Amino acid sequence: MLSNTKPNFSGKKIVHKADSRGHLDYGWLKTYHTFSFSNYYDPERVNFGMLRVLNDDTIEGGQGFGTHPHGDMEIVTVPLEGALAHKDSTGGEGVIYPDEIQVMSAGTGIQHSEFNHLSDGTTKLLQLWIFPDKKGHKPRYDQKFFDSEERKNKLQYIVTPEKKDGNLWLNQDAYLSLTDLEKDKSLNYKIHTKGNGVYLFLLEGKISIDNETLSRRDGIGIWDTEEFSITANENSKILVIEVPMN
Repeated sequence: MLSNTKPNFSGKKIVHKADSRGHLDYGWLKTYHTFSFSNYYDPERVNFGMLRVLNDDTIEGGQGFGTHPHGDMEIVTVPLEGALAHKDSTGGEGVIYPDEIQVMSAGTGIQHSEFNHLSDGTTKLLQLWIFPDKKGHKPRYDQKFFDSEERKNKLQYIVTPEKKDGNLWLNQDAYLSLTDLEKDKSLNYKIHTKGNGVYLFLLEGKISIDNETLSRRDGIGIWDTEEFSITANENSKILVIEVPMN
């Protein structure tokens, strides 16, 4: 919610600056890893609670990931620029664009491919992997469009645990939201479930949380608190990821 009253911060936090992330350049793919992934490994940065992967990818035109398997993982893709084509073994198939979100439950096993749908332009995206609440879920795929006007100076929930028609959901007590926060505006975030933590990833802009200032592509993990306040030092775009910590 939007508020001028800022709660006192009494929790724990960890800051990951943008330039501290793992970085790999494959030519066709330029990727930054907030947490250990592929050839990047840091024993101090393997996960944040149930959030296992946060990759920031740029894919060259016509390139992508060929068919490959996944199992027992909840996967969320957030396109930032361009267009991403997807096809999987459940029959899920489509192209997602900015303001659309894709959810895939790998469950008992899924094969899928992802390619830049553009032949002459780059596609940029975030991909998150979140551990499920248990193993053995039925694989599934879904995608949905979200109106960017509905996240101006407020939280727009894009994925929740609530399983209902028209809703993107995960097999986990996780809440993902986006906000476009204007300069000098503040927003209070209240934790949904005791024991959950929140990882914020700053897509664009500059924000303050407690006495920390974050810039573009910085991340901060917050836990052991019931709520906290985010203030925009300039117009900012933020991804908020709430997950169980254990």
